[in-house]
Amino acid sequence: MLPRAVSMPTTQTLMAAKAAGLGALPEWDLSDLYPTMDGPEFKADLARAESACRSFAEQHRGTLAGVAGRADGGEALFAVVRAYEEIEDLLGRLMSFAGLVYSGETTDPKRAKFYGDAQERLTSASSDLLFFTLELNRIDDALLDGLMAKAPLSHYRPWLEDIRRDKPHQLDDRLEQLFHEKSVTGRGAWNRLFDETIASLRFQVRGEDLAIEPTLNKLQDPDGAVRKDAAEALARTFKGGLRTFALITNTLAKDKEISDRWRGFEDVSDSRHLANRVEREVVEALVSAVQEAYPRLSHRYYALKARWFGRDALDYWDRNAPLPTVEQRTIPWGEARDTVLEAYAAFSPRMADIARRFFDERWIDAPVRPGKAPGAFAHPTVPSAHPYVLVNYQGKPRDVMTLAHELGHGVHQVMAAPNGALMAPTPLTLAETASVFGEMLTFRRLLDGTRDPVQRKAMLAAKVEDMINTVVRQIAFYSFERKVHLERRNGELTADAISDLWMSVQAESLGPSIRLGPGYETFWTYIPHFVHSPFYVYAYAFGDCLVNSLYGVYEGASEGFVDRYFALLSAGGTKHYGELLQPFGLDARDPAFWQIGLGMIERLIGELEALEAA
Repeated sequence: MLPRAVSMPTTQTLMAAKAAGLGALPEWDLSDLYPTMDGPEFKADLARAESACRSFAEQHRGTLAGVAGRADGGEALFAVVRAYEEIEDLLGRLMSFAGLVYSGETTDPKRAKFYGDAQERLTSASSDLLFFTLELNRIDDALLDGLMAKAPLSHYRPWLEDIRRDKPHQLDDRLEQLFHEKSVTGRGAWNRLFDETIASLRFQVRGEDLAIEPTLNKLQDPDGAVRKDAAEALARTFKGGLRTFALITNTLAKDKEISDRWRGFEDVSDSRHLANRVEREVVEALVSAVQEAYPRLSHRYYALKARWFGRDALDYWDRNAPLPTVEQRTIPWGEARDTVLEAYAAFSPRMADIARRFFDERWIDAPVRPGKAPGAFAHPTVPSAHPYVLVNYQGKPRDVMTLAHELGHGVHQVMAAPNGALMAPTPLTLAETASVFGEMLTFRRLLDGTRDPVQRKAMLAAKVEDMINTVVRQIAFYSFERKVHLERRNGELTADAISDLWMSVQAESLGPSIRLGPGYETFWTYIPHFVHSPFYVYAYAFGDCLVNSLYGVYEGASEGFVDRYFALLSAGGTKHYGELLQPFGLDARDPAFWQIGLGMIERLIGELEALEAA
């Protein structure tokens, strides 16, 4: 019997993929992290991590100001930060493995216990490290500036400056430790409840008992009756779980309010903006620009799509429906792989070579399985290892775009890894850059190779819908979150009240050509970002508009673009997004910047309208 963590394709998985015309779908090999859940390697590293955290605290707590004040303060402080970084890499490796094993089958009690136990022990161990950044921020600014100005501490200057931005919102050591340790039984526990609840939901569609991913996939079925049945099945099951989802939402919103109040954040979104290293006014400019563009984007497109279907308005289950009279085929995994790699190679062979490793070395988990985490993600793990990608591949054109998207993340994470565990992570303002750019490269390559006007129209429509989902829909999600968190400050919200807030932003963003019928009011329940990463969603719109602008520079055949683009990706978290955009002549603080990205969506809609008129 193979170790469960290694995850070779099962006979059932292979048979299901073959029956669906997908070909052999890869399942990831996690042994580059650890061979098994219960093997000696994981246990030994977990014990080593706990010991390293204790020893680091015993050796360095209360000493950092003195170390910085020594004649060799820069060298001495560099050595301490390097030791801290090595421990962070080890902790990250352990937690990444536990999280990926759990994601593969969240309903398996053994995996759930393994994940929960690992989370508890690592949270407890890492509490010994909390003092470190707090103490660093108590060192005199002038003294630390002087030490960071020269090697070797200058290497960590971006990270040190980054943590100093958190200084106004830090609490004393004991309170920080309490917040940290209580996260396991607080936010972490509610996150896990959400994940396991979603994974365990079943939806009855035409006699089939389906998990959430195959059910959502039916909303793209060519048969409108199937789409309707799937939507109604989703609504029925979501409605049955409303009390649980409302409790999770209320609890986490209150938990965030408490944390924000203690840390002195003024606005409900400010902690996310700080984490993203983006100014509030920049996000507000983005949100305003997108909201003002609703009539020119989503309202205009859905009116056009309704005409294609011969209707005044589309039911909500038809919003992402394939175009009528356009042949829908299943895209085998091998074709999807080749499509993405060829698109990447046309941009840069180096980019394709990095992406190819995900296929060749089994860094991807592709099949739909009962209990598997829904959606898709690219997990960076740690710089001493490599990223992993999870998708739920079902052969739709959108699945190919999702693969291109997540591989973009993966390429970005590989290129940023040499910055080390402290500086490889990229703020969300730039985290979606490579993923959306990868999608755009794949789309453009497919479009350029399509001569059939019907297929070209279908591809353009699919791309416009993806961009609307990435920009308009995510800003509507952000508006919904803001309303929920602001209203929660006045008391607990009923499920109906949350649903009303949801419907208000959906109607505004989608426009009059989408009919939001009974049942749709429950569809807020399954969006994981609301639970796991409050206010994360605007990063998608930020990234899409940014990439549209970048792609415009690329289309202009600007010399040296590839090198500048790779420099952006390789920077990881070492530079502010404003500094990284300067070589491209772009400035996100300029309100006109967002109009560049939104204008690209408008042009694609205009091209569709021209095809209709032809």
